[in-house]
Amino acid sequence: MTLRALLLALLTTTPVLAQTDPSTAALNAAQMLEEASIALAEADSARDRVRALTETILAYEAGLTAMRDGLRRAATREAQLTAELRTREKEIAQLLGVLQTIETTSPPVLMLHPSGPLGSARAGMMLSEVTPSLNARALALARDLQEVQTLRQLQQSAADTLTEGLTGVQTARTELSTAIADRTDLPQRFVEDPIRTAILISSTETLEGFASGLSEISEGEIAATSADISGLQGQIPLPVQGVMLHRAGETDAAGVKRPGVVLATQPRSIVKSPTAATIRYRGPLLDLGNLVILEPQPGLLFVFSGLQEVYGNTGQVIPEGTPVGLMPGETPEIGAILSTTSDGTGTDRSETLYIEVRQDNSPVDPESWFRISKDG
Repeated sequence: MTLRALLLALLTTTPVLAQTDPSTAALNAAQMLEEASIALAEADSARDRVRALTETILAYEAGLTAMRDGLRRAATREAQLTAELRTREKEIAQLLGVLQTIETTSPPVLMLHPSGPLGSARAGMMLSEVTPSLNARALALARDLQEVQTLRQLQQSAADTLTEGLTGVQTARTELSTAIADRTDLPQRFVEDPIRTAILISSTETLEGFASGLSEISEGEIAATSADISGLQGQIPLPVQGVMLHRAGETDAAGVKRPGVVLATQPRSIVKSPTAATIRYRGPLLDLGNLVILEPQPGLLFVFSGLQEVYGNTGQVIPEGTPVGLMPGETPEIGAILSTTSDGTGTDRSETLYIEVRQDNSPVDPESWFRISKDG
């Protein structure tokens, strides 16, 4: 069974999962995956392959997230039904015992009620009302038992499909790195001088100091640009799907205040350039780990730090949506994905991306540029 097929199975086999946000996400991811697979098959250039592989990875990520949510709900529903069935089985066993006693009791004895004929009549009326109710309960029990069996079959078949999906997305990530390295059709505003870059890094103590010296790392003049994204201010999408952990100026767990925001992301999430931009720097810096500094317009810098892998070359002008890196961490194992311990509030987002925006070499609140909701 393919990832797309199982996503659709989540929507059709169990009514309890239908018409929910995960089901909508699963449908959208299935559509994305199908379109991305077609685009990947038709891609005949490095640029096309980068775009198709990016869409494939995003579709797999969305699909696996929806599947994980759906399967956890299925497991929770199964546990709930199992508990309810235990209670019902006890009640039904008691009622069946009463009926069996009635059926095996001869009519003369049945008429001998302690309260006399009136009591016998009342008892008969009560039992006649119990029988339809018992039948209804038995039918409900049969439906619930069938639902439990369906839920268990769904979870059992999910493990193999998830393994296939996780292998597929890992392969796509590896191929993406190769496709980006093979890409030669991007404009180049300047060529980085590695010696000057090394000198600037060694003499820098702050991000501000490094940002102010970016013009020194090129081999020659940096070509001018008239790029202008001021009309997008406040509406730029985030470079990765995540949950807000810290807003600008808030103190983090280590007691440090930074002028940027911190997002919690899932491991190995792909980070994209939210606009067309020039890569001004990529690589390690200070205590920020691997980072990418993008320049969407003169005097404006987007800093994304906390990456494990970084893509592209310094000086390249990349289009909107171009991958610039991958988050660190390990892809969860099948057991963790099928676990019911996550409550869907972002506890599976174990990695953090720091986003800082600098305008005329001064930090500004990223929320003045990016569209950031409560949930990222």
